[in-house]
Amino acid sequence: MSVSLGLMSHMSLTLVLDIGKTHAKLLLIDSSGEVVARQCHANASEQANGYMALGVAALTQWLLTSIPLLPRRADISDISITTHGAAFCVLNDDGLVLPPMDYEWDGYGEFRSQFQQRASVFDETGSPALPLGLNAGLQLAWLKHVKPQDWSSVRHVLPYAQYWAWWFCAHMASEVSSLGCHTHLWSPHEHSHSSWAWSEGLDVLTPAVQPAWSDLGQLRPELVACLGLPHHTQVKVGAHDSNACLARYLHTMPGATVVSTGTWVVIMATHGQPVALDPHRDELLNVSVEGQCIPTGRFMGGREYALLSGDADVVLADIGHLLQVLKEGWRATPSFCDAGGPFAMQTGKVWRDEQVVALNDVPSTLRPALAALYAAETTVHIIRHLSGDQLTPVILEGPLSYNEAYVAAVAALLERYAVWRSTDELEGTARGAWMLAQWTQRQSFQTGLSLVQPNASVQHCLAAYHEPNAAFTHPRIPPAARTRQSA
Repeated sequence: MSVSLGLMSHMSLTLVLDIGKTHAKLLLIDSSGEVVARQCHANASEQANGYMALGVAALTQWLLTSIPLLPRRADISDISITTHGAAFCVLNDDGLVLPPMDYEWDGYGEFRSQFQQRASVFDETGSPALPLGLNAGLQLAWLKHVKPQDWSSVRHVLPYAQYWAWWFCAHMASEVSSLGCHTHLWSPHEHSHSSWAWSEGLDVLTPAVQPAWSDLGQLRPELVACLGLPHHTQVKVGAHDSNACLARYLHTMPGATVVSTGTWVVIMATHGQPVALDPHRDELLNVSVEGQCIPTGRFMGGREYALLSGDADVVLADIGHLLQVLKEGWRATPSFCDAGGPFAMQTGKVWRDEQVVALNDVPSTLRPALAALYAAETTVHIIRHLSGDQLTPVILEGPLSYNEAYVAAVAALLERYAVWRSTDELEGTARGAWMLAQWTQRQSFQTGLSLVQPNASVQHCLAAYHEPNAAFTHPRIPPAARTRQSA
């Protein structure tokens, strides 16, 4: 539907701040869901205070310089924020006491085991003991232990999304999807802080929980002036990014398994049936923006895809190259990032038939399709475990949903499932943040979903190549490869 310029000039806008681990994005989205403008910032961590910290200062400066350049700022009515997890901020009444820790820093030493002995058990929190700093509770406990003088001035502990909401409006809140994101701080079944968080006094430092979609406050007066935004602009509480992506389907596709792709591939099952989660395989409970317990599995698929593909053009990850990868016997087995996932104890290998080869032995034109196959196999392995006997609809979101080889491989491996691909031009995290700004109006934005028809050639090749539910420890030799070996 076309919209006249006169109508557009009076259409209210939502400013979405979507902070991923790799990039931060500003998006202006109108009330019909159309993107009016966007800007992007490459995040970079920095060494500070004896640890690797998130680049908050650089991100702040980017916001201060980029927002005034946006068009139609007078029409902005809401600001909605979504951020990656495993990031918390400690503040006094004036601002940050210490910069938030980068979850990829791993300098905890022996303190890690001390923390794990004291932290609340998996059955209570749904939080496994993750590598690096992926448990935010570990980050906070370490800061308290190593920097007691700084910690003595801490008055508030905020999840990362709510820190930026505070930055915009000077009001504080906590939110369940951020607190419940493998932090050890939250008990999803009890809808309250964990026993460990209570014992550490973190419940007192954490502001009251508010819904992600609620109005936290109006823009700070000093930001009204320097950003050129209306004084009545309402700042929403905000949410964890994968859960923002999930939020858009809680009512429109209940029971679906949502695959949110980015730096991480996060698979969330909403079917509501009990799942025997294995904390040693990076399976956990997420908490939706509405407070439901969401069985979740994940791996650092975006990072692994970039490594395996050599950052080659994603256009090369098409069905033709995927079929060539399969027919020539190339395969990658987990894992290639020391950041958890279902095969965290395995070392990644690249194979040609039964032989381990170097990644550089793979033709550069085939590496994107090989990376897509690897990501698809790992995704499907997690989906099968989380769904159990439930043949739930599967929704593919984010950058990999535009990857032809990845989508084709997932659909072929899940031939009994209905696999849907998002055709929304906007990534699910940002779309979810926009929808949260409209949440109380119950506006039903029908995001584009396309049913994926399995490719018969890909199915045929994978049937010979893939062991269902295999642990990817050793590739099965397809008949074509056996023929080559005996020739």
